[in-house]
Amino acid sequence: MNIDDLDVARALEHGEFFPHFQPLVELGSGKLRGFELLARWIRPEREWPPPAMFIPFAERDGWIGRLTQELLRQGFSAMAALPEPLALSINISAAQLRDAELPERVETVARSAGFSMNRLVVEITESALAQEVPSARAIAEAFKARGARLALDDFGTGYSSLSQLQSLPFDELKVDRSFVASMIGKRESRKIVGAVVGLG
Repeated sequence: MNIDDLDVARALEHGEFFPHFQPLVELGSGKLRGFELLARWIRPEREWPPPAMFIPFAERDGWIGRLTQELLRQGFSAMAALPEPLALSINISAAQLRDAELPERVETVARSAGFSMNRLVVEITESALAQEVPSARAIAEAFKARGARLALDDFGTGYSSLSQLQSLPFDELKVDRSFVASMIGKRESRKIVGAVVGLG
């Protein structure tokens, strides 16, 4: 499937990108804790590309910021109507960790939608952190100063060191899905998940 500049410009102009809200559930009680905001692209009368296909293009070609802005605008507006305790998690790419103005822009969109930054969880992957450690620290601290929580995503894939984990103000660790998906059948995966839970 080809994705070109004309496709993207049309999609952004006509609102073809929209947020998908994946529920976040507390395992012990089954209680809903919030949602993770994921990107979806509806292409009229054409195949819908999965995020794994179009997100790398968005990062490479420089429209990840516009895409994030549009998804946050819709996502914050929808969440503002839901009860206060429910949180919204968003993913930040390595490319966005070079943008020092990102926290301020996110806060502006949240304020316009009536969504409190205290309900926001910003997720940063280990691979993104490994690429952009100095700027990641500044952006992470800026988000924290605005009331957001921070999560280290895909933890356990081996990109970040424990010293990096100690030096950044993370509130949550998200175990990489490769360990969680195999933990029922693999004793080694269960041990890794248990160790990460203890580390958290």
